[in-house]
Amino acid sequence: MRIIAVPSSPSSAAQAARQRLGAQLRQVRTDAGLSGVEFARRAGWAQSALVSMVERGQRTITAEHVRTWCRVCGVPPEQEAELLAEQAAVAGMWITHRQLNRAGLHGRQRKLRDKYWQVKRHWVYQTKVIPGLLQTEALTTVYLTQARVEQHLDIDDVSQAVAARMERQRCLERPGTAWAFLLEEDVIWYRPAPAEVHREQLQRLDDLLRTKYPATVSLGIIPRDADRRGISPDESFTMSELPDRTIVTVELVSGDLTFTQPYETRMYGEAWDRLWSLAVHGDSARALIAKALDALP
Repeated sequence: MRIIAVPSSPSSAAQAARQRLGAQLRQVRTDAGLSGVEFARRAGWAQSALVSMVERGQRTITAEHVRTWCRVCGVPPEQEAELLAEQAAVAGMWITHRQLNRAGLHGRQRKLRDKYWQVKRHWVYQTKVIPGLLQTEALTTVYLTQARVEQHLDIDDVSQAVAARMERQRCLERPGTAWAFLLEEDVIWYRPAPAEVHREQLQRLDDLLRTKYPATVSLGIIPRDADRRGISPDESFTMSELPDRTIVTVELVSGDLTFTQPYETRMYGEAWDRLWSLAVHGDSARALIAKALDALP
């Protein structure tokens, strides 16, 4: 078997998760009283170096690797199931934008639409942009056009992708669901689009707060001058409760981090509660939007 080390993920969080899984496999081996050389012999590998590379998280850890560790070390079925679940979470944790957009921007938006129609509860905390589910068609066009340029995508399917995102917004009206959006005040001041596009977007947020429609949606804004003692801004994140699990997604410049382990999603839930406690709503939030609107040329 030829051994090829893969580079670390651009995300230190993804790499750390792989190292944690590797450490668990190392513990499994040492608990079984096996050296790396003896493990490799029993696994039928010509090179024992693969054992240390997997256990140190220096290469991708596959489900087959986990099954091999469990078979060679005599791990009980319930522990094997836990390790396989951990491996699946690590494998899906980091996905680059290139991978996500392999089928074009339209394909990615359609895939997201399918997931969002399963959502029971959805939380979005944003420090940079208006969340996609609240965007106007004009602002979505600006953002997706920019994404196509920045990600060097050959396929020009921006108009189809915009239509798919607009169609996805219908999920906000689904009965029995809850959609909560939390924005830092700076978000309503950032202007990635012409003034008229930004004005239309802010007016849409104001209408949402004024009419309280749809009833499934809540919106909060954290004022710039909020007393933040003990509560610092966090990275933007999206948390979705699906029928079978809760997932958290953090979008970075080069890709998306996805967290599915309960201890990870619980930490983001606690962060949400802290941040939400700082927000203003209703007329107070509308006053912040009015201030940003008045500043537009």
